[in-house]
Amino acid sequence: MRILGVDLGSKRIGLAISDKGEVLASPYGTLERTGSYEKDHSNIVNLVTSLEVGLVVVGIPLSMDGTLQKAAHDVLAEVNELRASLGVPVQVWDERLSTRAASNALGQAGLRARQQRSRIDQAAAAVILQSFLDKRAHSKRQRASGLDI
Repeated sequence: MRILGVDLGSKRIGLAISDKGEVLASPYGTLERTGSYEKDHSNIVNLVTSLEVGLVVVGIPLSMDGTLQKAAHDVLAEVNELRASLGVPVQVWDERLSTRAASNALGQAGLRARQQRSRIDQAAAAVILQSFLDKRAHSKRQRASGLDI
């Protein structure tokens, strides 16, 4: 099954996609916000359909102490709207420091800050999705070994 990673920003929506084996997350692209959640969500619905996605993982911006602040509540409200329009499950995932990790990775790849702007949202979505995939694989291994810790 393919999984779509989503980083809901105020100006752009970063996207990442997993391989069918659910091992590797790759940046997929960025959607510019249209000013209409309905249009933005329609674009995501089209991607879910065309890419044959079975699960959508949306990053939630928790504060550093793990609490929900205004930005997280805004994302949760949008996630509830997405759940109503997508034909697949939508799960939220902690995105703390994902943008920083994405920026560091792009910097190590030799991209300057100005060059990073067009790629940072999709790279952050890939960081979020990879974190989800890694945790999911780890949990599967634990269950298979009988060590449900």
